[in-house]
Amino acid sequence: MSNPVGQAVVWLNDPLNWTNPGGVLDRLGEHLGMSAAAVLLGCLVAWPVGLWLGHTGRGGGLVVLVSNVTLAIPTLALLTILPLTFLGFGRPAVVVALAVFAVPPLLANAYTGVRQADPEARDAARGMGLSGGQVLRQVELPLAVPYLAAGFRTAAVQVVATAALASFVNGGGLGQIIRAGFGLDIAAGGGQIIAGGLLVAGLAMLVELVLAVVERLVTPRPLRPARRANRRAADAVAGS
Repeated sequence: MSNPVGQAVVWLNDPLNWTNPGGVLDRLGEHLGMSAAAVLLGCLVAWPVGLWLGHTGRGGGLVVLVSNVTLAIPTLALLTILPLTFLGFGRPAVVVALAVFAVPPLLANAYTGVRQADPEARDAARGMGLSGGQVLRQVELPLAVPYLAAGFRTAAVQVVATAALASFVNGGGLGQIIRAGFGLDIAAGGGQIIAGGLLVAGLAMLVELVLAVVERLVTPRPLRPARRANRRAADAVAGS
């Protein structure tokens, strides 16, 4: 097979390309590790802010502003700038850059989830003497879990797909396979480039499918139709 697609099939079917040092399995571990760290960091930043702003009901404009600002910053630009700081080249700079990219959907869905909590449940909790923090923890947060899952799903898929750029700053991951292919003659490396792209796309789709199942499981059946409509609204806020 002399065409690039055929070369990609041959490359993917070679066991040595999977098991050798720096092969697919090593790069997959790196890719998943830095993606998980980035999404976790994004959650630690975005969820507390989004939940509290949603609880107070005063942060809609701030959520839109933060989402717009973070989305306006190209991830590749962050990957270029951050290595010049104390973070240096490598994994820490990649994780921070990808975490910034994960913030908008996490923040928007956390905010929307709390704002969509049943007002009657909220009022009943306050009538029982619960403080504001207790209402947030015991009433609003449980009702917001499906929205948090939806934001997590969106952020995780975006981060996994974007993490391929980490190879430009010595961050590793599956993007390293694509970069190595570009370092070869196009006739020899075309198949490897396509193979690397297929691996990244396949991983992103797998993450999407797994987290879609998780999101469905944490969403009570009566709330699923309304959840789909409200998720589209939250995604619109995150992408506006």
